[in-house]
Amino acid sequence: MRGRLGAVAARGRKAKAFLHSSSATSLLGPNLPDVWTVATSSSRSTSSAANCGPAQQRPAKILDGNLMAREIRSGIACEVCRVRERLGKSPGLAIVVVGQRKDSHTFVQVKMKACEEVGISTFVKELSEGCSQEELFGVVSRLNRDSSVHGIIVQLPLPQELDEERIIDIVNPAKDVDGFHPMNMGNLAMRGREPFFIPCAPKSCIELLLRSGVEIMGKRAVVVGRSKIVGLPISLLLQRHHATVSTVHAFTKNPDQITREADIVVADVGIPNIVRGSWLKAGAVVVDMGTTQVEELTPDGRKKYRIMGDVCYEEAVEVASAITPVPGGVGPVTISMLLSNTLDSAKRAIKVS
Repeated sequence: MRGRLGAVAARGRKAKAFLHSSSATSLLGPNLPDVWTVATSSSRSTSSAANCGPAQQRPAKILDGNLMAREIRSGIACEVCRVRERLGKSPGLAIVVVGQRKDSHTFVQVKMKACEEVGISTFVKELSEGCSQEELFGVVSRLNRDSSVHGIIVQLPLPQELDEERIIDIVNPAKDVDGFHPMNMGNLAMRGREPFFIPCAPKSCIELLLRSGVEIMGKRAVVVGRSKIVGLPISLLLQRHHATVSTVHAFTKNPDQITREADIVVADVGIPNIVRGSWLKAGAVVVDMGTTQVEELTPDGRKKYRIMGDVCYEEAVEVASAITPVPGGVGPVTISMLLSNTLDSAKRAIKVS
């Protein structure tokens, strides 16, 4: 009897030791980077459009983001005028940019131009590459308190020496027009709750689908990629619209088979042409969120660059019922969603519905 009790006690001690060694981090799973394995050109030959099953009888509908963005911005410009009358000033967007990354400054210029077109004021705060965390904290804190600022963006990525997560945490959730604050992301994940803002790229994806008359409720959706900026919130939004959602990532076995069952495919990996025509079933709706700048050589040997998506467009257009081009698809609508979020923040400040 004593021996049996001793054995039970020993097992209890082992279990207790295991529980103590299992930290919250281990219970959440290992934090591994998504490193995708891209098929070689030889293996891709079996993944061509010819092996995709039956193609669409009609050519795929091209979901024109430029046209949609113009319609959205026209409505926003009218609303901005209404807010200006009530508030006595225009909605204000502050953009904080650190360092001299060319791509970051290009994105900032695009956002400023879009704001100017609809009448939103912009305030750009530029900090040097070597600025301290405390200096950046101070800038964001002052913007949090500034009543003329209704939206705050910290342009990412930041230099490696700065902690992006901590910076995002100190942005006022009610001014976090990027929608990245943990409070906004958490409320997005919980049914029955509403975030102050939905992240712009995922919001643009849903806006594009709804405006194009694509039925989401009850459909099977696959999101290729799970980034915290795009993939994860898109999955949450699609669930909010009552789709049955699967996520495909770098550790997924047979991703092409899973994706081939989807009525709606959203791709956000950042690897050109990773989603082939053979990954799609006939009639699927494809939203390509990927944008990668690819270097090419002209016939005379000069370098040129073009933007490519994650989906092999030439193959997918033969199979899908609708597809977004890259460029000219989701991108213009994403900028419009930033304007929409900033407008919503200003309207909330004066309680205009």
